[in-house]
Amino acid sequence: MIAWKVSVIRALGDERTSYRSGGGYGCSGYGGGFRSDGPKPVEVGKEDDVTITESNRRGDGVVKIDGFVIFVTGGKQGEKARIKIIQVGPRFANATIVGTASQGTS
Repeated sequence: MIAWKVSVIRALGDERTSYRSGGGYGCSGYGGGFRSDGPKPVEVGKEDDVTITESNRRGDGVVKIDGFVIFVTGGKQGEKARIKIIQVGPRFANATIVGTASQGTS
């Protein structure tokens, strides 16, 4: 019985190790997402004209600037808006809408 548990733990440990070492979904570098070890393309207080490209499960807008995800409170998919960054974390930022976007929206 103990030998069986040890072999199961070893098998799971090997699987977890290979997953976390780059073979798993989020760690392999595929998808072109933002690498959190570099400088962020946004900072608190910065304003940008954007087009909201997606909506999250909570109904807020989602924008990406240089691959960095920004959640826009109250934003709707397809909306062109001027946003203000209110919080920046290692993998994403939060923003609010401060007005409508000018003609040259990204």
